[in-house]
Amino acid sequence: MNRFETDLLLIPGPTPVPPPIARVLSEPAISHRGAEFAEALGACTAGLMTAFGTEGDVIILACSGTGGMEAAIANALSPGDSIVTVEIGVFGKRWSDIAGRFGCEVTPARFEWGKAAGPAALDEALRSAPTPVKAVALTHNETSTGVLNPTRELLAVARSHGALTIVDCISGLLATEFLMDKWGADIAVGGSQKAFAIPPGLAFVAVSPRGWEAIESATSPTFYFDLPAMKKTAEKGQTSYTASTTLVRALRVALDLLLADGLQAIIDRHTAMGTAVRAAVAAMGLKLFSDEAHASNAVTAILPPDGLDPDKIRSDLSKRFSIVFSGGQADLKGRIFRIAHLGPIEPYQMLGTLACLEIVLRDQGYTAFPPGAGVAAAADVLGRATR
Repeated sequence: MNRFETDLLLIPGPTPVPPPIARVLSEPAISHRGAEFAEALGACTAGLMTAFGTEGDVIILACSGTGGMEAAIANALSPGDSIVTVEIGVFGKRWSDIAGRFGCEVTPARFEWGKAAGPAALDEALRSAPTPVKAVALTHNETSTGVLNPTRELLAVARSHGALTIVDCISGLLATEFLMDKWGADIAVGGSQKAFAIPPGLAFVAVSPRGWEAIESATSPTFYFDLPAMKKTAEKGQTSYTASTTLVRALRVALDLLLADGLQAIIDRHTAMGTAVRAAVAAMGLKLFSDEAHASNAVTAILPPDGLDPDKIRSDLSKRFSIVFSGGQADLKGRIFRIAHLGPIEPYQMLGTLACLEIVLRDQGYTAFPPGAGVAAAADVLGRATR
């Protein structure tokens, strides 16, 4: 029983919310048409440009990350446009579903779940598409499988075919390297509840000059997600419709905290945490679901020991220790469990989590590792990373 009514969320969003951000969330509301909000919006936009690695425009939307994905497709493509979508999991398939809903001619480039997309295979998909391809949409970091795509290489292939490039970097932004301008992404989507560590409710859509050119000629209908209209109002320090003023102020605090030590420090922290969890998995004799060569810095997908139910592992961790893992999605439901190391997770929290996981595994009959092996392996990684 949790006496403090607080769970440790080790899921790929929402993440735990740090105290400085929680405090600003409790402050009185402000006018979404006032000077205070305009100043906060401007500061957030500048910080997001750094996060995306872009000198282009970043539009802040009051919606989830999926809303940002829909905005990207609806604004940049027209019914009948040909798009190749890169599917390595649930969220890659979401690009296919959204584009299909807007009448696009969708050619999925499907890859085995647990593996990253191959640039050569993407090149072949573009060459064999039934009509000239207008756009390529892909996922930077696939949380459903714990895989980081070789995004830079995939974008280079797409650009070599002249395709517009659209990237879901919702869970990868800040957790791992993403350089929008340098890598040639035309439209990129982020979300508030991942490494930014604020509650769900904001999406960020970054648009390059080439992205705006595509948007100008697209004919899909939009109203709430009209990006050109949003750009005009953002230039005046406002949003087209009622803004989530509280979340924008929280985002400003989050960006100040995150960027204080520089972007690379955030990425290094996520890298160390992911490496530590994978070291613990190996020390406990468990198997990763994903290809370790393309392992995510945000979440680790794990196959349970033979005979153990991953959802029972998760249930016991929640009931006994108030630690929340994610399960599998879609075809992976009941097959894996996922440990997220995204956002403000501290080393002591992860080490305690791994100790609790060891207890649950042993109590469920899995004893193929010495007690403390996983914790020791993770502690070695985190100790070296924090010196």
